[in-house]
Amino acid sequence: MKKVFSTFSLAFALIAFLSCSNDDDVSKMDEEEQIEIENPATYVFERDGESTVDYNGQTTRLKMGSEFVSALSDNTQTADELLAMFGHEEGNVDFSDDDLNASDKSIRSKTAASVDLFATNASDQAAIRADFDTWINGQVDEVFANWEVVAEPGVAGQVPQGERVRYVNANGLEYNQMVNKGLIGALTLDQIVNNYLSPAVLDEGENKANNDADILEDGKSYTTMEHKWDEAYGYLFALNSNPENPVDAENDGDRFLGSYIQQVAADPDFNDLISASYEAFKLGRAAIVAKNYEVRDEQAAIIKAKLSLVPSVRGVFYLQAGKNALAEEVPDYGSAFHAISEGFGFIYSLQFSNNPDTGAPYMSKAEVDALLEDLLGDGENGLWDITGETLDAISTTIATKFGFTVAEASSTE
Repeated sequence: MKKVFSTFSLAFALIAFLSCSNDDDVSKMDEEEQIEIENPATYVFERDGESTVDYNGQTTRLKMGSEFVSALSDNTQTADELLAMFGHEEGNVDFSDDDLNASDKSIRSKTAASVDLFATNASDQAAIRADFDTWINGQVDEVFANWEVVAEPGVAGQVPQGERVRYVNANGLEYNQMVNKGLIGALTLDQIVNNYLSPAVLDEGENKANNDADILEDGKSYTTMEHKWDEAYGYLFALNSNPENPVDAENDGDRFLGSYIQQVAADPDFNDLISASYEAFKLGRAAIVAKNYEVRDEQAAIIKAKLSLVPSVRGVFYLQAGKNALAEEVPDYGSAFHAISEGFGFIYSLQFSNNPDTGAPYMSKAEVDALLEDLLGDGENGLWDITGETLDAISTTIATKFGFTVAEASSTE
């Protein structure tokens, strides 16, 4: 792997000034140490022979999320059981893994929970969490309750998709897909780009001074700033089969951002998403060790822009896939509703993106809500009435906002 260096020297004007200064001043400047940061080959960082990387909390939540998403397709589950998995409380037997049951962590507590977007925005946080509660309840009360019913406009139930069956609500939407893809934004993306990579978190309190002085967290091998950066990394790569070097590795159970970044990166138009994010994560972490916060923030900006492409590109991809399925001589409603339901969740996730040029999401909650209203607004029966024109219009709006084309996002080669 090619080594990447970031070297910082004095400004040209200062150098010019010093060239005209006396020998003593030049001598003093010769003694200044250049800060040289080498991007390590892998995401491995140690102090006194001990690893300083820790994202166990992220691993736990991703594992909880994987089991929770699977349970959303199990029609023997009750609403109380699914909501308990979503909002797990320490010691409750909500999962098949005893370690998850013993954990004090939950998916819900980190849903719409970033400092940048929700520290002073309790109303939006409550509304977003209420959306997930509504979709979870709807999966049981509407979809599970009509498990053996053939769906039609206004009636929840089964829709065939080749040899498979999709289970939709009265509007043709799959609640389980809305929850799964919605959490890609509300949980993983939000925590990475609006929380752990935020200066408000990285530089909180005495974090910068403590990092400068190598003051470690009690009983730990890392500084708080190092740990916060690692937690961001964990939400993307913790369940990769090789989290220290995930570029050519496989997803190992992640149902969220770590899974779908691989799918988007399989498109040649976006094939640098994993490698660019990984390189930026490594160099940013190395910059923290070197106490160079300018480089750290430059790498955070790269990550924010790259990861924000995942739900936007995938959202357009699925809207176009749905449009194509509906345009067949005999409309394939199962394929179309499945794809558009995934698209719904990805569009929902766009409100959790982060444009590093502005520090705000590429699309606000109000803009996202308007797109979702458009998605269901062609008639009284939601996706049963959706038109190709509406799907194209929404796709174009998203692609334009995020700086790519509909053709690029809908490509499979």
